[in-house]
Amino acid sequence: MNLDEIGQEIQKTRKNKKIVQEVLGKQLKMSRATISGIENGSIPEIGIRKVISLLDALGLEFVVQAKTKRPTLQQLIKEGNNA
Repeated sequence: MNLDEIGQEIQKTRKNKKIVQEVLGKQLKMSRATISGIENGSIPEIGIRKVISLLDALGLEFVVQAKTKRPTLQQLIKEGNNA
């Protein structure tokens, strides 16, 4: 999963929970513009603590696993959509 995909997942979850960026930003002491940039991938580098704070506030978690040579389900779905 890359930063763009993480941002999209953050945005999807935030919207499903009906939380606006401004409210989430105040809760996390983060600007609305920062949250927007993370969600749309326009921030080239972001601190891991900010990402983890966002994920935690939305009930998501950051998981690290060994890289596999076999495609993930997400990669297969993406390939299917591009076919």
